[in-house]
Amino acid sequence: MKIKEILQQKRTVSCEFFPPREEDGIPAVFRAIDRVGSFNPDFISVTYGAGGSTRAFTERITMQVKQETDLEVMAHLTCVAQTREEVHGVLERLNEAGVENVIALRGDPPQGQENFVPVDGGFGHATELIDHIRANFDFGLAAACYPEGHTESPDLDSDIHYAREKVDRGADFLITQLFYDNSYFFDFMDRAHQAGIDVPIIPGVLPILNTAQIRRFTSLCGATIPSDLDRKLEDYSEDDNAVRDLGVEYASRQVEELWENGVPGIHFYVLNRSYSVSRILSNLNLPGHVAADQN
Repeated sequence: MKIKEILQQKRTVSCEFFPPREEDGIPAVFRAIDRVGSFNPDFISVTYGAGGSTRAFTERITMQVKQETDLEVMAHLTCVAQTREEVHGVLERLNEAGVENVIALRGDPPQGQENFVPVDGGFGHATELIDHIRANFDFGLAAACYPEGHTESPDLDSDIHYAREKVDRGADFLITQLFYDNSYFFDFMDRAHQAGIDVPIIPGVLPILNTAQIRRFTSLCGATIPSDLDRKLEDYSEDDNAVRDLGVEYASRQVEELWENGVPGIHFYVLNRSYSVSRILSNLNLPGHVAADQN
């Protein structure tokens, strides 16, 4: 089922996983998917590794989820390190396997490369990838957006222009980059509506697991850590369990406020660690997303 059709029927909860670097790590990914699956997510997604390095595992996991489970699945597809022909081949294989949903992304530069440079014969922007998919396939199609602006955007006006362009070229809905201050999301929604973006925009939430990791993630994507949260992270920086509990509490409040303000869904960045997301969903008891053992 296409995710846009699910969004027409209900508010969604979805979870994002990433493929392992080595094949022997695939069973652990499925164990995490199974644990979160008990909360009946409306769809899951499977990312590419850095620089597109694990795209074969992305395909494999996506196809296996589609063929062997009841979960709807969305494959990530980036422009990194692939020609147009290679990207087209990935899309053909996904289509043949019955996968119905793709999120089209430019992707981050490969490790050691400061700026994104497409390979010869490759796509340079997510909009070009969206054009290709729309011209050749009938996938449900998502794209990314950035409440605090993409790190390469010169200003917020330019950033919202790029988001609008993705929608104009065929994105059915948008999923945001992570953020920790909901005011950035609400401000982004105001700008999006003013720009005429009328598709669902799903906020992306990453529960904090440890201090060093979240500082690294936010520095890479340009997300702000609010000062009160930052102080607590510093206080607990040597205690990963305390930080994880703080992350559950903080994300629970964050999601609760977003949900109460009518967002079309919540997209959790799980990082293949199901504990935090499971606790958050247990805390919130969102309609249709209560684990069987809680009924």
